[in-house]
Amino acid sequence: MSWLEFNKALEKCQLKETISCLPNLLDSSGDDEGENWSVGQRQLFCLGRVLPKRNRILVLDEATASIDSATDAILQRVIREEFSECTVITVAHRVPTVIDSDMVMVLSYGKLIEYDEPSKLMERDSSFYKPVSEYWSNCNKNVLQKD
Repeated sequence: MSWLEFNKALEKCQLKETISCLPNLLDSSGDDEGENWSVGQRQLFCLGRVLPKRNRILVLDEATASIDSATDAILQRVIREEFSECTVITVAHRVPTVIDSDMVMVLSYGKLIEYDEPSKLMERDSSFYKPVSEYWSNCNKNVLQKD
């Protein structure tokens, strides 16, 4: 990866400022398992590493499981913008992570229960419908409580 590609990836993942705060970038090291970075930063670094490669398939396994909603929003934006021409396979439990996917596959105990577009799954009494409706109901409650 060239220095230019590296900088572009950092900018897209909103990590450039974080990196620029390091006293000596070239001598900086990461702790084992990257523990000197937050979980969200680690996820963004992983995403930034694959940006220049322009892979045709991107597989994300619980990429948003342990990150805050602000970092989740960054991650989702980068995926939508930079991987729009890719097949993105996402293992997720958060509704916002999958709601704007082209297709959703619902599994239970390793068995396929449903596979369709999210909007079609929402039109019927599906396994996907319940968590999505609960999520939106909770979002609406939080908005009403703030007013």
